[in-house]
Amino acid sequence: MEPNVEARLDQLTERYPALAVCRADIQRAYEVLAACYENGGKLLIAGNGGSAADAEHIVGELMKGFVKPRKPGAEYAARLKAAHPELGPVLAENLQGALPAIALDGHPALSTAYMNDCEPLLCFAQQVNGYGRAGDVFLGISTSGNSKNVLYAATVARAKGMPVIGLTGQKDSKLSAMADVCIKAPATETFMIQELHLPVYHCLCLMLEERFFAETWTKP
Repeated sequence: MEPNVEARLDQLTERYPALAVCRADIQRAYEVLAACYENGGKLLIAGNGGSAADAEHIVGELMKGFVKPRKPGAEYAARLKAAHPELGPVLAENLQGALPAIALDGHPALSTAYMNDCEPLLCFAQQVNGYGRAGDVFLGISTSGNSKNVLYAATVARAKGMPVIGLTGQKDSKLSAMADVCIKAPATETFMIQELHLPVYHCLCLMLEERFFAETWTKP
């Protein structure tokens, strides 16, 4: 196991002992995501309500610096500067490396058009159908694990050859049954499940950032 992965998992379970039961699944989810990004893929995320907010939160941590600055490499910085003498240096100084991720709740014109014209429960599935490619990853967040629109999206992902990660509560569910990896937070009340989801996805984002944007890793 990569040193940063083991150390981050140790840190997570020290701070949130209840999540020790999820450790192996968190590691597996990380490995699926790392393989996706190694191969130039992207992450598609869907959830409802608080889980939609979590989807947006995850995108925010992956698409810009989380705890590291992710400065452009020298070659890319030089190309930016060469592209425009005034604007390029600003870009070279301020752009940050990104791990491509899209929250599927964040497209109201598309979603409302599709829900009005077609089948409302398929609004996430339609976006997986449009954005998804084999080797991308679909992350479905559902505290019950039975949100119909998330399940439809996961079904499309599987048909496209995309690994499916579930983030749910502790009960077995339809999403946990169809996911390649399911992280089941050890709680049954919705708000308690959501309280545990945040440290889980923060841990995943930290490990991914350390893998792709740091030559060396320093223990926190």
